[in-house]
Amino acid sequence: MALSRGTALATVPLLAAALVLTAACGADGGGGGGSGSSADGKPEGKITFQTWNLRAKYKDYFEGLVRDFEKQQPGVTVTWLDQPADNYADKLSADAAGGTLPDVVNVSPDLSYPLARAGMLVNLDEEKAAARYKGEYTPEAWAGNVLPGLGGSYAFPWYLNTGPLFYNKTLFAKSGLDPEKPPRTYAELFGAAEAMARASGGKVATLAGTPSIEDFGRYGVRLMNDKATEFTYNEPKGAELLGKYKELYGHGGLDPQALTNTPEKVGQKFLEQRVAMNPGSALDLANFKKNAPGLYRSLGITDAPNNTGKPNMYVMGLGISARSKHKAAAVAFAHFVTERRNQEEFAHRVAVFPSTKGSLDTPYWTKDDGTDEGRVRVASAKMLKGAVNYTPVVMSDEMKTVLKNEVAKALQGKKSPQRALDDAVARSNALLKQG
Repeated sequence: MALSRGTALATVPLLAAALVLTAACGADGGGGGGSGSSADGKPEGKITFQTWNLRAKYKDYFEGLVRDFEKQQPGVTVTWLDQPADNYADKLSADAAGGTLPDVVNVSPDLSYPLARAGMLVNLDEEKAAARYKGEYTPEAWAGNVLPGLGGSYAFPWYLNTGPLFYNKTLFAKSGLDPEKPPRTYAELFGAAEAMARASGGKVATLAGTPSIEDFGRYGVRLMNDKATEFTYNEPKGAELLGKYKELYGHGGLDPQALTNTPEKVGQKFLEQRVAMNPGSALDLANFKKNAPGLYRSLGITDAPNNTGKPNMYVMGLGISARSKHKAAAVAFAHFVTERRNQEEFAHRVAVFPSTKGSLDTPYWTKDDGTDEGRVRVASAKMLKGAVNYTPVVMSDEMKTVLKNEVAKALQGKKSPQRALDDAVARSNALLKQG
């Protein structure tokens, strides 16, 4: 898919609604059986492989990958397809409903969920020909493709992504905070934000954005029930977190424009040293080095504060169509694409991380080579051990907007934190049932 931190989060109901009819017409809902062939036996036949907005930059890589596999498996022919980032969920929906879902398809967990629920993807944990490869991937990566309520993983782990949190060491020092000890927990974060607001007379905020569902997850809030049929982030701990943000907003620890800030605005405020912490990437480092050398020299890199000990990550995988006529070939190819050698080669070309065991222990991901890219790569790779995907697979863009709007009402004092979250959960659960 498009290689960015946030774009893996598409709108699940778009797929789910169109797949209801498909599921009712004979697919084994949740089981991944479908009407395709067995994955056992010799790989052979013609299969299709679909990626998500990767052709423009990585055409040579994927064409070479297909050639290498076909040499290894002369009885298999692979046709590579690539779809643009826009409307990818709609394309999957149309293919699934029309019975033309590619044999091997690039999916994130939020996109695989409605497909798997409708019986359109193979449950890899139940398919012996696929499950035998489970030990080649990190436990975090395999678990990232396990879908709640469906009893298994529905995609071979492919690449992972995460992002560091940048912080301004000079601003920390001016506030009496240790610049070498950035906040690791939310309690430390709120304490640092209060100290910085006092020391700067309210001119410097620590944060510039309102809490998202990921923040609730990292805080230790239970986001959904085990079957992913109801949201639960309105539990007392969720209201506690939102109450802390309300206090920050009132005291200047949270930027005054936090309710309307865009990522671009936040980035500019961080560059101007009006905000002390902000997510970023290696591209940002190059910008700081050129346009804000003072900030660049005092830049710290850390992970987002976390009460659970488990950082956030974004997961990408390759699913197998349950109706594929050549499952053995599809499984063999999906494994080939995601095996260690090929994952590492791909991750060396782009700003992503491999999901295969041992890969992140190699020097490329453990030793800083002195470049901006290397500095961020090494810092980010450390965060992936024990990481999880906090965004629920069933949470649509509309549900995220509902949460954002209710959070704004709480920060403005229009509702209590508990009432705001109760209303957000009630609306989101209603949307979930409609989906």
